[in-house]
Amino acid sequence: MYARSNTARGDPRRTDDAIAYIRDEVLPAVRRMDGNIGLSMLSDRDSGRSIVTSAWESEEAMRASAEQVRPMRERYTEMMGAQVEVHEWEIAVLHRVHEAPEGACTRVTWTRIDPARVDEVLDAYKMTLLPRLEQMGGFCSASLLVDRREGLGAGAVTLADRQALEDSRPAADANRAEFTRAMGIDVLEVAEFELAVAHLRVPETV
Repeated sequence: MYARSNTARGDPRRTDDAIAYIRDEVLPAVRRMDGNIGLSMLSDRDSGRSIVTSAWESEEAMRASAEQVRPMRERYTEMMGAQVEVHEWEIAVLHRVHEAPEGACTRVTWTRIDPARVDEVLDAYKMTLLPRLEQMGGFCSASLLVDRREGLGAGAVTLADRQALEDSRPAADANRAEFTRAMGIDVLEVAEFELAVAHLRVPETV
């Protein structure tokens, strides 16, 4: 399974309009495309940063959708008043305990590793880190997207609400530091978001 992320850093005052556009217009259109298995949107209302991610059954389906989604991305770019950064990923891990409720929040960690060690890191993530993440209060799901060619990763943990997200920070910091040190992973960024649109139908991978 594969995913295309679209990241914009726009005007925070346009956040509600952008969420409504993604939810009411983009989501229904994308879900009708061959091979689509859902869409999500993360939003930071303070900074105006948002990440819209579509998921696909195969790399072929993702690539075939490129021209169909282009006009929607251009409209989104105009709406946010910012350029959109596009990245394509393999969905390496998806573990869901239950669906995210309204008000759920997501912490995303971007990383870099030697591309030759991607499979080693994925095995360690599943065996050692994922069970710890699942112990967090309010845990809903965890996912890990990878770009094997560049050695990039984007790990996301979704929790039931803002309070659960805040309460989990000490454990998240400790787990991240221990895992990345042990595996020789560079942490590029950590950010927290509101899960504004949650309509992913990606099957479990573990």
